[in-house]
Amino acid sequence: MPGGKEAEMKKQKSNGKPVKKAISESAPPYDVKLLFSVLFLVGIGIVMVYSASSALALKKYGTGYFFLKKQAFFSLLGFMALIICRRMPIKVYRVSAYPFLALALIFLVFVFVPDFGVSAGGSTRWLHFGTFSFQPSEFARFALVIYLAYSISKKEDKIREFSVGFLPHVIVLVIFSGLIFFQPDFGSMFILGIITWIMLYAGGARIVHLLSPLFVLLPALYLVMINAEYRLKRVMSFLDPWQYPADEGYQIIHSLMAFGTGGIWGVGIGKGYQKLFYLPEPHTDFIFSVIGEELGLLGVLIILGLYVLILWRGIVVAISAIDPFGSFLAIGLTTAIGLQVCVNMGVTLGLLPTKGLALPFLSYGGTSLLINMASIGILMSIRTNSSR
Repeated sequence: MPGGKEAEMKKQKSNGKPVKKAISESAPPYDVKLLFSVLFLVGIGIVMVYSASSALALKKYGTGYFFLKKQAFFSLLGFMALIICRRMPIKVYRVSAYPFLALALIFLVFVFVPDFGVSAGGSTRWLHFGTFSFQPSEFARFALVIYLAYSISKKEDKIREFSVGFLPHVIVLVIFSGLIFFQPDFGSMFILGIITWIMLYAGGARIVHLLSPLFVLLPALYLVMINAEYRLKRVMSFLDPWQYPADEGYQIIHSLMAFGTGGIWGVGIGKGYQKLFYLPEPHTDFIFSVIGEELGLLGVLIILGLYVLILWRGIVVAISAIDPFGSFLAIGLTTAIGLQVCVNMGVTLGLLPTKGLALPFLSYGGTSLLINMASIGILMSIRTNSSR
């Protein structure tokens, strides 16, 4: 015998009103597939960061556990950030769009203040607060995604207008990219640009508007490349790294050697050779190379499978969200994670020119881990609070 709730649903249908399931019935508190994939990657990351960095940490800090302890600590903070963001209502992120944007801008400017900015490897990409270092470009990407999701959802009916739906978003992108350009951090610039274009395309922006900047960007990119010898050599070494084995091609050569040594099954965790002061930054930018050597093709395929599962769940969240803001936010966050994965893996496999980007959930780095874990928490919040 049908209950009162079913009768009420029929009554709503007869009045032409949409029927929504209760949140508790439409989605579980946590997306188990998404959560499992992320936690598994974080666990692998802790193990591989220790394996890749122990020799370096012992030489530099007198203990092989230096980077392991910090990565484990930030993993715990990241998990807490995931839970907090999961429990936040979607409206909190909506009203935070402009405050986050302003805060990101302040952080990017403060990088160039001598008492705060930290330089390493010829770049100034970090802010230093006591013993804590923070990478503003990571937060800038996060803030830009939230802003774009809010702005595009608010302007849905005018998104095809150049002055309303396209130009304001590009101006924000140009300001952020300009500040990041002088750090310099071209990998983050590339990520910000692609995220913006994908979100605008998903929002319904006109193709002619999205393609028009290419007539300015391509000549500018050419001038930037030819005016700096190291950038030109980096591109040339990407095409044939063995012509520059001692400088620009050094990293990719040793990365490819690591993958080649690993074979199908790998040489075993902790038994890799390239991390022993041959492969630069083995625990950060090139941790995927260490994984390829120590876990082999099998380990690489498992990592790829976990990332595919995360991206698939992110797409499901974007499609199932009934709130346009939640849908665009899910698209942006999923795109950001996917692009980082593609660029980092592309660089380590010699498919892209060398760029300094972390591999999400695996590379050593507190800012990257916190932001990406928070992004997963937001995806879960969107799925639970605005699903159909």
